[in-house]
Amino acid sequence: MTSNTALTEALAAGTVVLDGGMSNQLESAGHDLSDELWSARLLAERPEAITEAHLAYYEAGADVAITSSYQATFEGFAKRGIGREKAAELLSLSVELAREAARQAHAKGVARPLWVAASVGPYGAMLADGSEYRGRYGLSVDELERFHRPRLEVLAAAGPDVLALETVPDSDEAAALLRGVRGLGVPAWLSYSVEGGRTRAGQPLEEAFGLAADVDEVIAVGVNCCAPEDVDGAVRIAARVTGKPVVVYPNSGEAWDAEARAWTGRSSFTSEQVTGWRTSGARLIGGCCRVGPGAIAGIAGALRG
Repeated sequence: MTSNTALTEALAAGTVVLDGGMSNQLESAGHDLSDELWSARLLAERPEAITEAHLAYYEAGADVAITSSYQATFEGFAKRGIGREKAAELLSLSVELAREAARQAHAKGVARPLWVAASVGPYGAMLADGSEYRGRYGLSVDELERFHRPRLEVLAAAGPDVLALETVPDSDEAAALLRGVRGLGVPAWLSYSVEGGRTRAGQPLEEAFGLAADVDEVIAVGVNCCAPEDVDGAVRIAARVTGKPVVVYPNSGEAWDAEARAWTGRSSFTSEQVTGWRTSGARLIGGCCRVGPGAIAGIAGALRG
């Protein structure tokens, strides 16, 4: 196990490799994720599968595993008849499963430090209707903070190295999350889902990234779950506006059809792109949806080579 300070120091010293998509790795292993809980369903039904997925990424070269809690919420579990106490146990379990994968990786000869990032997905992920690609839920910042804070508290208490406030489509939701992490004693990164030079909800990235500039808990800002083509400009803006390390983990380049619940199009993500992102200020680099262990191995090779 490594400390929060060690991850911060690693970012100051160089580049840290993130993992890839949890869902595509689970699906490739034969697991059906076609319900509203997505990969979070396996926290209750097949936790060992989640550990195996994390391990595959650690062995491929990832330094950080992002937990399977993206779509795990008290409200989402409640729809399945899972009460708050059990839901809290499952949220905590998501961190422990990633820790177990790190222990197994070290036992198998991986010698570098390994960290765990607890995923905190957006409100829209709980709705499971594609809202995380739009934002603008009709909720106030206060209402969004009340939604996120209990889950943040449980995940922070489970002892991750960092909280991954990820796939955030809307600067209002970012403001709520930034309020929510105050006083938890765990650092966080803030990562927007973007399109062009704006958030998915249409706000300028300068404004969106600026919210985190003076938040001490935030150790990195950036983008994820976006097209690789949208990364370059976002990295430069994030670095300039905040002065913080930048986190980047785009999708493969394919597009998600929320109605059909399927990916369409072709991959446009290559490991060669990552060196340019590093030059622009990216320090946490990996992949999101449809980016598997093979691609992460390529990223690790490009960054460490």
